[in-house]
Amino acid sequence: MGNGKETREPGEELMQKIVSLCKRRGFVFQSSEIYGGLKSAYDYGPLGVELKRNLMNEWWRDVVHSRENVMGLESSIIMHPEVWRASGHVAGFSDPLVDCKLSKERFRTDKAGPVEVQSDGRLVIRAPDKAAAKLWAEAVKTQHAPGARVETRDKDVVLHTKSVAPPAEGRPGKIVLAGFDGGPDVEIPYRGYVTPDFNCPFLSEERTFNLMFRSFLGSVDPLAEVVDVFVANKDKSKLELRALIEAALAKSTVYLRPETAQGMFVQFLNCLNAVSMKIPFGIAQMGKAFRNEVTVEHFTFRSCEFEQMEIEFFCEPGTDDQWLEYWKNERMRWWRQYANNPDKFVFRRHAKAELAHYAKDCYDIEYEYPWGFGELEGIANRTDYDLKKHAEASGQHLVYTDSARNDPATGKPPLRFTPYVIEPSGGATRGTLVYLIDAYSEETRRDAKGEPVVRTVLKLHPRLAPIKVGVFPLVKKDGMPEKAREIVEEFFRAGINSRYDEQHAIGRRYARHDEAGTPYCITVDGQTIQDDTVTIRDRDTTAQERIKVDEALSVVQARLGKI
Repeated sequence: MGNGKETREPGEELMQKIVSLCKRRGFVFQSSEIYGGLKSAYDYGPLGVELKRNLMNEWWRDVVHSRENVMGLESSIIMHPEVWRASGHVAGFSDPLVDCKLSKERFRTDKAGPVEVQSDGRLVIRAPDKAAAKLWAEAVKTQHAPGARVETRDKDVVLHTKSVAPPAEGRPGKIVLAGFDGGPDVEIPYRGYVTPDFNCPFLSEERTFNLMFRSFLGSVDPLAEVVDVFVANKDKSKLELRALIEAALAKSTVYLRPETAQGMFVQFLNCLNAVSMKIPFGIAQMGKAFRNEVTVEHFTFRSCEFEQMEIEFFCEPGTDDQWLEYWKNERMRWWRQYANNPDKFVFRRHAKAELAHYAKDCYDIEYEYPWGFGELEGIANRTDYDLKKHAEASGQHLVYTDSARNDPATGKPPLRFTPYVIEPSGGATRGTLVYLIDAYSEETRRDAKGEPVVRTVLKLHPRLAPIKVGVFPLVKKDGMPEKAREIVEEFFRAGINSRYDEQHAIGRRYARHDEAGTPYCITVDGQTIQDDTVTIRDRDTTAQERIKVDEALSVVQARLGKI
């Protein structure tokens, strides 16, 4: 700490390496980078789009193409605004948020914890670097706690506390800080929590933000009507004026969907009738969702635009607990099967206090990211809340009729009920990040001179890997390029993504494909021309073996599990 060099936590250093590799090899780019970038948005490059598409295709194959009782749907991103009113999103899809006065970070209050004070009374505010620590310390001295004893130690801003009293029974909380140079103590307000990443108690008032993106449908610009309302009602209070403006905008207001789930609820009957499904059955959907997140963090972990992989599984009330258990285990199995470190996927059951108001029970599948455990997928028992809400708002009877359980002998009508819903909702965007983290590996080996060399390799599951096979001519002569291209064409015809590569020495080509996660590399060399064999190299072990050219496709197919 005292050597003047910048230090990073191990998790932060790992993420820096992954972000660097993602740009270098074409997995993920910052959106609009040539214009300075947009913090909340990312573009998936040539390898990233393949990795994410492979992941989503594997999900679709597992949940739809491998089951008779799950069907697919693709609903529109822009839906009737009444959908979001009925679901409660317009009124309730908001969070209480607070700004940190030092870092300017905005965060949700339910994600924040209490202040950390060391045993000797030191309250350490953790700045990102020394320069920020100096600026923050000056702001504390001059704006937020004038007269308090403030010190900087490397990247830390250090305050000295006399006492900490959290708010209780209507009484505001406070922190008493020691004064500078023996001066009087300084009191600052304390709301019972601090900025999560920095342990900073200097916060703004809580404000509520709606997390849905609002847009307007129609060719007429609604702002003209807003101007007219404003000009005609300038004497009104701010609250009254806002209500009038909202009313003027309402007729053209639409929202970008914050989840794919509601499309499956409102198309429940159409899907049911179209394919004559019987309970229990599911509707699956993959697609974009948008949330106006005020805190975007950890690369692509939290961003405003993301992709989901969701199932709404409709079942008879009374069977919902067993179906929750079924899908909980199925989804954990699915995530773990592609991982090098399956033990990093764990369940976390929601406490009663944190359950959504519509949920009977909920489990998160969490992954141990470099910064700690975080959500990857939620499996919730949503009961019959959504179907009943949409039935009430639309006037449609969203019920299931079981004609097979009609009893003509007694005159009992067919059984009718509103199904309960089990919802496994996973993130394709987060899943892509998870497997990049899981796959990233550095191995130190000795070169021909005995010097240590670090080999960076993405040990992606072969079915997820963007490029399945790299095909190299050892040199660009003697018919080797032509033979290599013949092999590539055979892989393309079989639907296996391959890449011809003749640039640089063979060792550099191997290294390039190790970083890209390519599981197999085939090299055409002088012996190929003589006996029609090639070498196939395994990415993870670097072991090589000779195989017949006409067996190359079947060997790779077998290793990919496609035959």
